[in-house]
Amino acid sequence: MEAVFLKLLNLSINTSYLALAVIFLRFVLKKAPKNLRCVLWGLVALRLVLPFSLESVLSLLPSAEPVPPGILLAETPEIQSGIPVVNHAINQILSENLSPIPGNSVNPMQIAVFFASILWLAGIAIMLFYMLVSYLRLRKNVREAIILQDNVLLCDKIEMPFLLGILRPKIYLPSAMNETDLQYVLLHEKAHLKRKDHIWKLLGFLLLSVYWMNPILWVSYWLFCRDIELACDEKVLKSCGPAIKKPYRSE
Repeated sequence: MEAVFLKLLNLSINTSYLALAVIFLRFVLKKAPKNLRCVLWGLVALRLVLPFSLESVLSLLPSAEPVPPGILLAETPEIQSGIPVVNHAINQILSENLSPIPGNSVNPMQIAVFFASILWLAGIAIMLFYMLVSYLRLRKNVREAIILQDNVLLCDKIEMPFLLGILRPKIYLPSAMNETDLQYVLLHEKAHLKRKDHIWKLLGFLLLSVYWMNPILWVSYWLFCRDIELACDEKVLKSCGPAIKKPYRSE
């Protein structure tokens, strides 16, 4: 378990550089198609599932394995971040507090990584439990929804429109919504459906559940969800023409 934890920790750290680059590019490419941002976030997601690291002269990564697997048994535990200042600060703490004591059968670094692994698994369980509870709550709220058309339903117990389901997703809209709002909201939700955004968001959340210990990836997921919404608006305006831009934006 500790080996898996260290492997994912290294992937998480390395992916942080790519995520920060994408965050920077979002501001540089403000006028570029919003769907391009989603593609860039797709590269971040792909990096999180790749089983190996790339390190070359052209690589953005200072180190392929910032936390080497051998750190568990090293006489002097050290990280190799590729950034001297970071190495010096963290390695000093590690050597003072987690170096093995001669003649002592207990290795402080192994214990620390073991408990970190347990904490990591507990975090994943909490994230997945939250997702399950949220899904069940939504299912309960829409049990009495009525069909408006095809896969579009109206529900009294919801305040925001959303897609629910994987294989046969349905669009749920608040019953209190007036006809004008409903028209534009329905265009928006149907665009989400065509783009398979409900699946991409789910996959993104599952990845976040595994790498929950990385704050940069929390920010990335939040921005990813925002960019999905912007790309969806862009798709609606492109398909319906400029005449709908003002009333659609106002909704």
